Amino acid sequence: MIRLILFVSLLLHPTVGHAAGDVFFSLGNTNFIVLLSFLLFIGVLLYLNVPSLVTGMLDKRADSIKLELEEAKSLREAAQSILAGYERKQHEITEQVERIIESAKRDAHAVSVQAEADLELSIQRRLQAAKDQIAAAESSAINEIRETAISVAISAASEAIWSHTSTEDQANLINKAIVEVGSKIN
Repeated sequence: MIRLILFVSLLLHPTVGHAAGDVFFSLGNTNFIVLLSFLLFIGVLLYLNVPSLVTGMLDKRADSIKLELEEAKSLREAAQSILAGYERKQHEITEQVERIIESAKRDAHAVSVQAEADLELSIQRRLQAAKDQIAAAESSAINEIRETAISVAISAASEAIWSHTSTEDQANLINKAIVEVGSKIN
């Protein structure tokens, strides 16, 4: 508004009017016509209440911009909360993955230790089975040697007895052996 007053005062200044012609307030003076047109234009604008309309439109635009800013701010806050939620979930998932990896490592170590223990136990069992087989084989060999020795001794004794005894003594020994075997069987 101050600019308008300054502009009008410059137009009404006596030096301005003299530059366009001798008489400023004449319809032949173009500056005077421009001034009148301008004042009439300003008057129409004021009569039609254009400044308040423009101010109202600017206020509405300012309000809509303010609403858009508030909406953008709320959207930003919502996006930040969603981002924080995702970051929290990512952190939780990272921790869970680390726990799963640690658990898998512990399980793998436990399985490894258990496998070593099972292998050691299996080796001990096989060694014991081999020792038992060796002992059984030794026992079997000793028994076989005894039986062979007994057979050989019986065979040698019977040859010695048969060769050193008479036929009558041999018959008596056979009868005694039959009676003895018969009494042990019953």
